[in-house]
Amino acid sequence: MPTGYRLRGMALRLTVQRAAWKAHVDAVSASVDGLVPVVKGNGYGFGRPTLHPLVKGLADYVCVGTIHELDHVDERVTPLVLTPASAPPPPTTGIAPILTVGSEHDVAALAAWRGRVVVKLQSSMRRYGASTSEVDAVMSAATAKGLDIAGYALHLPLAGTDVDRVAEIEAWLALIDVARPVWLSHLQPHSYGELRARHPDRQFRLRLGTTLWHGDKSFVQLHADVRAVHEVGAGDHAGYQLTEVLGDGNLVLVDAGSAHGVAPLPDGSSPFHFARARLRLLEPPHMHTSMLFVPAGTQCPTVGDRVEVQRPLITTHVDEIEWM
Repeated sequence: MPTGYRLRGMALRLTVQRAAWKAHVDAVSASVDGLVPVVKGNGYGFGRPTLHPLVKGLADYVCVGTIHELDHVDERVTPLVLTPASAPPPPTTGIAPILTVGSEHDVAALAAWRGRVVVKLQSSMRRYGASTSEVDAVMSAATAKGLDIAGYALHLPLAGTDVDRVAEIEAWLALIDVARPVWLSHLQPHSYGELRARHPDRQFRLRLGTTLWHGDKSFVQLHADVRAVHEVGAGDHAGYQLTEVLGDGNLVLVDAGSAHGVAPLPDGSSPFHFARARLRLLEPPHMHTSMLFVPAGTQCPTVGDRVEVQRPLITTHVDEIEWM
């Protein structure tokens, strides 16, 4: 983990309470026998280069999203690629990934590649994966191709409860080889522990991303710096679309926009807050800047202040991480 970043100027910044966050990660890791950390996409807001060095102290495996996310994986950790590949992985020195196949087409797409795979089972999500009537054919195709089957993978939906998810897992257990590990997702550690206790003859591995890295959001805060403040009057126009200003007040320009993954909330409201009040968007965020309108008589941030940003970290690309 980095020892810290020096602040280089105006930015969208993720502030992390280092000791508390790391204690949470360690506690989750210690509670899960068979933990497989997930480091994919934008690295859960921290960035993949930040999280991968932590994995080697937590587990022997790490899950990545696609064959294009094999960079930064420590050579002592084996990556499992979660999304079926439409082609063999690029040659990566020192890394032998486990790939995912969920259909006979996925097996054929690997061409001359030989290595380990997990067979993805179709869950109620109805995403990738072999159905109960297809799984034997996928297993046979992988074996005939000379692939080493490292187990099964079941990616469960977020909707519903752990009781629902465990029932779905146990329905599959009756149909698959007891000798092969089953890689699971979206179970809470306590439910996973109960499942292991009920099936001591089975090998399970639990993939954790959000629970591991974001399990306690009180340790992380997302802020954007205020770059400029301009006084405006009712009837003035500003922004890319020359939007009419509806009253006297100030335009506040903050260093966060669509390039960072910042957007209005699902109900169209602003994701920005200052002094416990929501700041109104003049226009939707654009590229690296958002334009906010603060009516006259309302507490207004000044240049150099930070405003809070309400966005999910898994879709946000920050400029800097500030370790506290």
